[in-house]
Amino acid sequence: MKKIGMVGIGLMGHGIASNIIKHDYELGVFEHPGNQPLDDLKAAGAKGFTSLKDMAARSDVVITVLTGSPQVEAVLTGEDGILAGLRPGCTVIDCSTAIPSSSARMADAVRAAGSRFLDAPMTRTPKEAAEGRLNLLVGGDAALLEECRPLLRCFAENITHVGPVGAGHGMKLLHNYVSLGMVTLLAEAAACAQANAVAPEAFVDVLAKGGGGGIALERIKPYLLAGDPSGLRFSIANARKDLDYYNVMAADVAAQRQVAAAVLATLELALQRSGPEALVPQLASLLRAAP
Repeated sequence: MKKIGMVGIGLMGHGIASNIIKHDYELGVFEHPGNQPLDDLKAAGAKGFTSLKDMAARSDVVITVLTGSPQVEAVLTGEDGILAGLRPGCTVIDCSTAIPSSSARMADAVRAAGSRFLDAPMTRTPKEAAEGRLNLLVGGDAALLEECRPLLRCFAENITHVGPVGAGHGMKLLHNYVSLGMVTLLAEAAACAQANAVAPEAFVDVLAKGGGGGIALERIKPYLLAGDPSGLRFSIANARKDLDYYNVMAADVAAQRQVAAAVLATLELALQRSGPEALVPQLASLLRAAP
């Protein structure tokens, strides 16, 4: 597994790619407009490809770090896609955020081509991606995970096997539903606090000393106190997408989703009031806007 191909060199993918190169793997990257600048990766030895098929044909492992299921499906199954060039016995590792039912279909397509599939979505931020300290939630064959572990350890601090194919993406959606749901709840409460003349400092201090304390509050606190959204560099548009995926996953298995539907509706409202680049902490201001 020395030749690695990557699709999706965005904020997270760039950190992953840079750490793979540092560990002496031969890296090929697919060049497309959504990438971060590739100059430093190419200077370190990465090779650029304009054909997914060609990139896959020279790879032992292909890693995808894409926006969502439609993009993953297109990259894998398109006319010039990965499956058109992937050699039997190779491995596809999908680090995107995706719907588990889609992941299961893609895994079947990869296996039909004689290759293997892991879903390995990540948590944490671009900072940890650059530091090689992501958390990976892996679905798929346990023996295949062990075979891939040395590669994954290049960019992940914690690697958790959560079940069969699709379970990794399911766990990622569960994680994002809980974490984004808590931040959305806090932002809505902060908007109500402001409308009731509660000082932001008091709001944060009282919650931190009681049942509202925790990571979600720490991430939104810089915005509540100083208007700085950098504590959670995650767009409302991506949060809305993830909550939509969670609701689809829950519907697929007939799970209750009343709270999830309310969080999704709140994010959709905020997105209507903002631009696509607005970050999740800004919910606290967007939810104060007049209906």
